[in-house]
Amino acid sequence: MLCSVDQVRALECAQISAGRPAQMMMENAGSAAFQLLRQCWPHAERIAVYCGGGNNGGDGYVLARLASASGFTVNLVALAPPSTPEARGAKERAQAAGVCPIEHSRQLLETTDVVVDALLGIGVQGALREPFAFVISEINQYAAGRLAIDVPSGLSADSGAVESGAVEADVTITFIRHKRGMVTGFGPDHCGRVVLEDLDVASGVLAGKNPLTPWGYRISKEWVEGMLPTRPASAHKGVAGGLLIIGGGVGMTGAPVLAGRAALRSGAGRVTIGCHPDNQTSTASHTPELMVVGLRTPRQLKDLLARSDAVVIGPGLGQDAWAREVYSTSRDYDVRKVLDADALNLLAARPVEVRSAVLTPHPGEAGRLGKMDTSKVQGNRPAVAETLAAQLGEVCVLKGAGTLVAQAQKPTLLCDRGHPGMATAGMGDVLSGVIGALLAQGLPGYEAAGAGVWMHSVAAERAGKGGGRIGLLATDLEPHLNELRTAADSAEMPGGR
Repeated sequence: MLCSVDQVRALECAQISAGRPAQMMMENAGSAAFQLLRQCWPHAERIAVYCGGGNNGGDGYVLARLASASGFTVNLVALAPPSTPEARGAKERAQAAGVCPIEHSRQLLETTDVVVDALLGIGVQGALREPFAFVISEINQYAAGRLAIDVPSGLSADSGAVESGAVEADVTITFIRHKRGMVTGFGPDHCGRVVLEDLDVASGVLAGKNPLTPWGYRISKEWVEGMLPTRPASAHKGVAGGLLIIGGGVGMTGAPVLAGRAALRSGAGRVTIGCHPDNQTSTASHTPELMVVGLRTPRQLKDLLARSDAVVIGPGLGQDAWAREVYSTSRDYDVRKVLDADALNLLAARPVEVRSAVLTPHPGEAGRLGKMDTSKVQGNRPAVAETLAAQLGEVCVLKGAGTLVAQAQKPTLLCDRGHPGMATAGMGDVLSGVIGALLAQGLPGYEAAGAGVWMHSVAAERAGKGGGRIGLLATDLEPHLNELRTAADSAEMPGGR
């Protein structure tokens, strides 16, 4: 379950209203953070705890007091006076135990084993103020381990944005519920390993008048396996789904082939590429299992669309007169579709709502669709995905770290899987082919997009296992896509178990 900051605060307030003291929750949070520190850094002796003025700082005061009582050398730095009664009480108890604030210095960081970030928590909005910006930049420069409490200071817990720097934590302990900004945008870069401590806050505390409707969910293996269609032993290609891929403008044969091969590996029974007539021979030479048609007339294209269960529009399409004609014809045809690459650029030039469409923009394409800078897309990925889904298509897949799958009136899906080596040409074409194949096999757009994104990301993980951060080819994913897709069929086929 993923929640917004407002939802987390509502859960916390509901606990307090039900008679659970806020001070008790702070004590539990600080204690959980201290126990995690001991587990992650068992040989640490010197701890520096940086506290802000809010309840996040109060959690830090609790940790500092407990660490001192356990024999650690604790240096406490307070960058702001406590601003809540609970934080004030936590500071007073820490001082009574002999833990008193000192000034920040580089020498302190040089002699520290672990730095605890309890500066800003989930309430940060906009650019960091001083002295927080300066101190956070210095914390990031030293080799000490870094533990963030609730969320790394400077990271938006709602959007995953970082405007002017944020703590680069090795481990983050977050409370009550996972926050959506920690797993999308710049969240994965700053959170490190994330550990959830729910503080015994039950999901049902907002039952009745104020039920908790989660903002979204992380896509799981179990969810995907439950979505993937299975095949009986008597299946043939006619019942496995026919996919049409429209792309491959002059000189761009590779992209539709990548999408087509991925679609076949993901279970489509028949894949046809509709390309520019000049490319027909060269496109057909890549993979004999792909059928290739050179598109010369709208009538020819409509005949192909009529025989297809789903269509992918855009890989290598281009934006010339031929591309615009085949795009508009297929865009308006009543068939489930994926819009990717140049189809998104053509849509951005003349925005219209596309029926039964899954849009798959990367941040740059999303910026063009939403008439905004890419930085603004990355600064509020959840809202951008939801807006594009509501205004231009049925489903929006906003690619990037923490890919989002949004559809109106449904919880947003988030994929926290993947591999840094996916940042290479052709990966988006493969994803469009996977989603298109699942559409052709009968999955609705939301489910096909969620399952396709997860399969694509996990296939990249498997392909990149032991391979470091770079060096993946889009085609490296193919055998792993096949493994993931056929896993759902294992129980149905003879000898499958």
